[in-house]
Amino acid sequence: MSRLKLGPLTDDKPVKITVELPAATYRSLEAYAEALASETALAKPDPVKLIAPMIDKFIGTDRAFSKLRRR
Repeated sequence: MSRLKLGPLTDDKPVKITVELPAATYRSLEAYAEALASETALAKPDPVKLIAPMIDKFIGTDRAFSKLRRR
């Protein structure tokens, strides 16, 4: 199996926000959580817990954003 972009999730103090996702996006999060569990041999994480690490990974790999942030 190919390596997923996310690894095991860290437990960090959260900031509460509310978002609405399309049902298809949530189903994709559920499927990703299952894939992550099978790849890491850990318990399946709550799909909601994947959102923050995915956003962090996206922001961290966005070269244009990194350039703008350095200015």
